Amino acid sequence: MVTELQWRDRRAAYEAAVDDLTAAHRKRSQNGEKHPVFDFLFTYYSPRPSKLRRWHAGSGVVLENADEFLSQAGYVRTDAGVTVERAALPERQQRAAANVHRLLKATAGRAPRFGCSGLHEWAMVYRQPAERRHAYVPLRLGAAGTDAVVEQLPMCCSHFDAFRFFTEQARPLNPVQLTRESTVDNEQPGCLHVTMDLYKWAYTLTPLVPSELVLDCFRLALDARELDMRASPYDLSAFGYQPVPIETPAGRRAYAQAQAALAERAVPLREELIRLSSP
Repeated sequence: MVTELQWRDRRAAYEAAVDDLTAAHRKRSQNGEKHPVFDFLFTYYSPRPSKLRRWHAGSGVVLENADEFLSQAGYVRTDAGVTVERAALPERQQRAAANVHRLLKATAGRAPRFGCSGLHEWAMVYRQPAERRHAYVPLRLGAAGTDAVVEQLPMCCSHFDAFRFFTEQARPLNPVQLTRESTVDNEQPGCLHVTMDLYKWAYTLTPLVPSELVLDCFRLALDARELDMRASPYDLSAFGYQPVPIETPAGRRAYAQAQAALAERAVPLREELIRLSSP
């Protein structure tokens, strides 16, 4: 049993942490300003700061004097107090939890690979200088230099939600033509986007997972996104980011080392999400 004082203190601490992490983004949004790194966490990923701010204790935790949660899906009143039960969730959320569990288990069972050099962002602008992504940010090497890197380095993307944004000219360069249906067969824990996506799976499993775990996944996703864009073809110096120049051997080594460190941080978070999503 978590007393009313305890869960209210936890909720207040969580809300303050979210407010601190999202303050700059909320200010930029009010001013109509774009940010090539941070915006991704609120555009590609669906929760807005206000939704991320909603606190949940997670499955199996009983809250004292917490009837205010009963209006939310998954919460039930028991003799001991208010808690979340998987069976009380809408059927679609139960199916989503089962699918997340299956994907995370499959991913965890594979050896991590760190040889992609972050080329996915380069493949998204390959031979497409006119209507490219993040057009308000210049390319470090220019269009021709960017295309040359894509053509010189081996492509080995294993993540469909990165591959699907490749330009039409870049897709044939990947040895595996990824599809949504083959995602479970291809996800591997070394992939930077797979590490970022732990945040997506954490909020998909809400309210089964404690919000503190969601926030840990968010922090990891933010660090992964920063590496993602520092290794990209974009010149982010105006935003205070130094490049990881994957067009050089030293840059590729630095990227792989940072990628491996993030993947290591992801292991316990993935394991906990697997446990909490288990039927």
